[in-house]
Amino acid sequence: MSSAWVLPDHLADVLPSEARQIEELRRLFLDCARSYGYELVIPPLLEHLESLLSGTGSRLDLQTFKLVDQLSGRTLGVRPDTTPQVARIDAHLLNRAGVCRLCYCGPVLHTLPDRPFATREPLQLGAELFGHGGLEADLEVLELALSGLAAVACRDVQVDFGDARVLRGLLGGLNLTQDQTFSIRQALANKDEQKVVSLAHAFALPEQTREALKALVHLYGDASVVQEGIRVLAAWPEVVEALNELLWLSAHLSVKVSFDLADSKGYSYYSGARFAIYVQGGSDALVRGGRYDEVGAVFGRARAAVGFSLDLKALVEVLPKHPRKAAIKAPWGEDAALREAISQLRLSGESVICALPAQVQMPDEFECDRELVLEKGVWSVVKLRAA
Repeated sequence: MSSAWVLPDHLADVLPSEARQIEELRRLFLDCARSYGYELVIPPLLEHLESLLSGTGSRLDLQTFKLVDQLSGRTLGVRPDTTPQVARIDAHLLNRAGVCRLCYCGPVLHTLPDRPFATREPLQLGAELFGHGGLEADLEVLELALSGLAAVACRDVQVDFGDARVLRGLLGGLNLTQDQTFSIRQALANKDEQKVVSLAHAFALPEQTREALKALVHLYGDASVVQEGIRVLAAWPEVVEALNELLWLSAHLSVKVSFDLADSKGYSYYSGARFAIYVQGGSDALVRGGRYDEVGAVFGRARAAVGFSLDLKALVEVLPKHPRKAAIKAPWGEDAALREAISQLRLSGESVICALPAQVQMPDEFECDRELVLEKGVWSVVKLRAA
């Protein structure tokens, strides 16, 4: 029989040292976003289900926990993603003309983990830029994401580019069903050339499209694959334009870049260039983002939009563990001079831990390397004496 204290699968407590590191990462990222002019918003954890699953949110239906509101009787959802909420805020509550930059950080909840060993309660941090359809906005969001990773000392950063317009352009006007399109997407994602060719014949696709899809399987790697894509996909001007935009974006970055023109992750979500950022020690992309224009259309205000998000819990796993914070051990007492000395040390930024009567063990998060002692009638900080 399972214990009542055992948490559900893929949910876990965050213990002191890791919790402190996550909080420090949150502050660094949000301060970085603020330096770019992004304003912080805090959407609610619960919303009416139809609002959460509107537009781009519809893809998250199976990932959404649902419950009944005891006040209204309506069905509520626990947010699985914050982006649709931020789009609602931009469209309805702020309703600003021109560019609007917003950032956020808060927990989301998934019915199922999105990959093996992942948590079902990510701490999602992200930034969204609304109201500008140019590449300048895409580049700003990318630079913000990279600046945040640099601020938290991530190493060996690599940006992998793709674009939703590539596959949409190749399949546009062919009257394929959603299931047929999904099958082609999966075969391309698996780099299964034989399956792609088989599906293209089964769906009676034009020969030119069949050859393009076959070529797409192999178009991943460095910038040379984009040049090759421009050559072999020249019959689709909108695709060539998208590929040239990827080259423009990548040319402005100082980190390693790669491209996967067959990758269609977030196909139904993104409308243009998309990116995934990998760092040393991570087995999967740490940051995902890109352009998703018209995200606010379902809220009555169609807007150009581009942004990114990441899970701070996943981020902390790829960073070195912080050393324990240095602290000062102090005796507990009612002496006014002692209490004043402790107060002044704390005001100066020091962590001072008072040893309560009979207390033996100190907190795991702190390393008491000094102590407050009374010397010649004055409370002074000295190096901790050996026990």
